[in-house]
Amino acid sequence: MQTYYTSGEFAHKAHVSIRTIRYYDQKNLLKPAIRTKSGARKYTDQDFAKLQQILLLKYLGFSLSDIREMTIGSGDERLLLDSLQIQKRLAQQRLEEMKNVVNAIDSTSQALKANDQVDWNKMLDLIHLTSMNQSLSLQYKNATNISARIRLHRDYSTNKEGWFHWLFKQLHLKPGMKILELGAGNGALWSQNLDHLPSGVTIVLSDISEGILADAKNEIGDHPQFQYAVFDAQKIPFADETFDLVIANHMLFYCDDIPQTLKEVRRVLKTNGIFACSTYSKKHMHEITDLVQNFNANIVLSSTNLYELFGLDNGRKILSSFFNKITCHKYQDSIEISETTPIISYILSCHGNQNSILLDHYQEFKHYVEEKVHGGFHITKDVGCFICKKD
Repeated sequence: MQTYYTSGEFAHKAHVSIRTIRYYDQKNLLKPAIRTKSGARKYTDQDFAKLQQILLLKYLGFSLSDIREMTIGSGDERLLLDSLQIQKRLAQQRLEEMKNVVNAIDSTSQALKANDQVDWNKMLDLIHLTSMNQSLSLQYKNATNISARIRLHRDYSTNKEGWFHWLFKQLHLKPGMKILELGAGNGALWSQNLDHLPSGVTIVLSDISEGILADAKNEIGDHPQFQYAVFDAQKIPFADETFDLVIANHMLFYCDDIPQTLKEVRRVLKTNGIFACSTYSKKHMHEITDLVQNFNANIVLSSTNLYELFGLDNGRKILSSFFNKITCHKYQDSIEISETTPIISYILSCHGNQNSILLDHYQEFKHYVEEKVHGGFHITKDVGCFICKKD
């Protein structure tokens, strides 16, 4: 038989106050299983399981409105996972900032004990610089941030072919080819096209991050044609003329020395080999930048404008110093979205200063984004791929 608990018994079982139980009822978070004729609330063990979920999510930093939107028990695992990743990213940012504060306190204390003059401005700059460096290290620890950006494109783009299917077609793979991908990320180019691989191909996936490559390997699975290597693209550890095809999908602009990277690419390419490199222009997703800067003008989603380093507008000129035959293929697409969580996940995955600024204003920012995307939000995409042939 079903066991029923009074509000007092239920609160005692959960180690919360009766006032909390009543508040959750008022907020439509946790309604009692039944109400007696006198108006007394009665709860069950199933209600206790729901309360545990509420208390856990509240402890993890979600607001009560967030918890209500996450539709506990509805089976919407994607929304729950995305929301948890957002909270994890904010928690990581808070942890790193607290480490910086501890280090600053230690440095200041040492200076005072040594009767040295404390440069307070320099100390504050050091905290900010350390925070930015730690943000970058978190960015490439694994493929979580890359995956958040990919999901926005995959789930809400108007071009249903998808970027990775389109890019795969531009490569024109042939049986027996030896292929190198630089900065392979989570391996989505291959995991989404496994059924279309020609026979006898060998594919080396590389990245500067061992954690990212581990995620790529898990995503692709156990396939003998794939190999994995950790190295910097500016010093490729392969002999001259090893590969038929080298791919750099949205990664050249991350290289400290792009000419050196291109020199290495040309070196390891066979004669008549192909180099495929993708990038975007200034117009690409400018609505996201406008969104965050209208909320706070101090937010930058990237420490540099990557399209200025290597973009659709200047890419051909940069590549022409190393390749004579260059064609540019544009991918026609845009994003239409009316959901908040995927946009926030994308924003927090970027490698600018947004997390440190939004950390103490997350709920305010979330409500701001909700208002902006309600009824639909358009995002421009201007992206393409250069195909270069080595003579």
